[in-house]
Amino acid sequence: MNRVLIVDDEESICRSLSGILSDEGYATTIALNGEKALVELKNKELPDLVLLDIAMPGRDGLDILEEIRAIWPELPVVMMSGHGTVETAVRATRLGAFDFVEKPLSLEKLLLTMRHALDQVQLVSENRKLRATAIRAHEIIGESTPIKKLKEHIRVVAPTNGWVLITGENGTGKELVARQIHVQSKRAHKSFIEVNCAAIPEELIESELFGHEKGAFTGAIAQKRGKFDLANGGTIFLDEIADMSLKTQAKILRILQEQKFERVGGTETIEVDVRVIAATNKSLEAEIEAGRFREDLFYRLNVIPFRVPPLRDRRSDIPLLIENFLSEFCVETGAKTKTISEAAVQLLQNYSWPGNVRELRNHIERVVLMTPGSVIEVDDLPETVMGATTASADLPEEATLEGARKAFEREFLVRKLQEHDGNISRTAEAVGLARESLSRKLRNLKIETQRE
Repeated sequence: MNRVLIVDDEESICRSLSGILSDEGYATTIALNGEKALVELKNKELPDLVLLDIAMPGRDGLDILEEIRAIWPELPVVMMSGHGTVETAVRATRLGAFDFVEKPLSLEKLLLTMRHALDQVQLVSENRKLRATAIRAHEIIGESTPIKKLKEHIRVVAPTNGWVLITGENGTGKELVARQIHVQSKRAHKSFIEVNCAAIPEELIESELFGHEKGAFTGAIAQKRGKFDLANGGTIFLDEIADMSLKTQAKILRILQEQKFERVGGTETIEVDVRVIAATNKSLEAEIEAGRFREDLFYRLNVIPFRVPPLRDRRSDIPLLIENFLSEFCVETGAKTKTISEAAVQLLQNYSWPGNVRELRNHIERVVLMTPGSVIEVDDLPETVMGATTASADLPEEATLEGARKAFEREFLVRKLQEHDGNISRTAEAVGLARESLSRKLRNLKIETQRE
């Protein structure tokens, strides 16, 4: 039941309005002047709406309205007056009144105005909750110093329109940073459009980014809006920006500079307003040096640089991440709530995590699915983690040189396999071994591998 505070110096009007609104399902409170209304607001539960007369002895309604807006800016106020003028209505609106109704009151108009005011408050509240949910859904988990700095950097940069370049290793959460920048920005109510630059064939890049008209090419059976068009007013996230061909980079640079384009097969110029966030796991300076990335595009994108730290530089966050992933996967899979032993957490903290947070997330999903008990113990962890962690631990004093060499070799190969997504051929090439030699060495060291 919505609560309404009626403020009018004429008691008969207050009583009459109170009776009518009670019949309509509202709970009402009466104040016969502005000062009593303020006392009511300060000392009792805040109402959902205030009906406030303008002409009252002492402080008039506009003066009271100004104080209400200063203390309770989201409380809707509908002004009432028997001597209303256009100037008065305009001033009330500028001071923050939701609307202005004239006396004698039209019950139908008053009830409609009240419903609109309450609906707007509910809509604002729901939007705030949805935005908070969106922020939590893409929350960056961690309390380590590097993550605190990253969150503060996001907080400062997000409200601006500055373009952002995010760098970091695979699996560190670059997309998460991009989404946080968007949901904390003034563009949060608009679209966040993601483009995986590495996944779009060069011959389709223009159609994908700019759209096309019907009949523009074989298979274009209808008009299609491009990614930049869809992101208008919002944010476009160009992921894996370094994996585009030089020809595609030139096309991207043109639209970034001009913020306008034509669809493939079209003649109409479309102007857009987009915030650009780009990301890469490569050193763009090194790519420029090698002639694989345009220097002018780099400087256009690198307005505000972000670096996402690898997981090995924020090991103190690992217990928080584990707890979060355990909860997520238990709910997602319908499994019973599971916990993890301190010894297992310690092992996971000691692991080097070449695949970063993504690798940790995958491992936690695996143990949630594969562990029959309610507590995840050391023996339940993947052998890759256990072996690499053991190898990277401090060696006992009696360890032989041969043992130390094998321990290092095992950790090195596990890391290289992770870097190449378990692909033995690419790993063999990276470490300078024949594929058959590497396979034999992996078997000898009891390192699990996935099939190519």
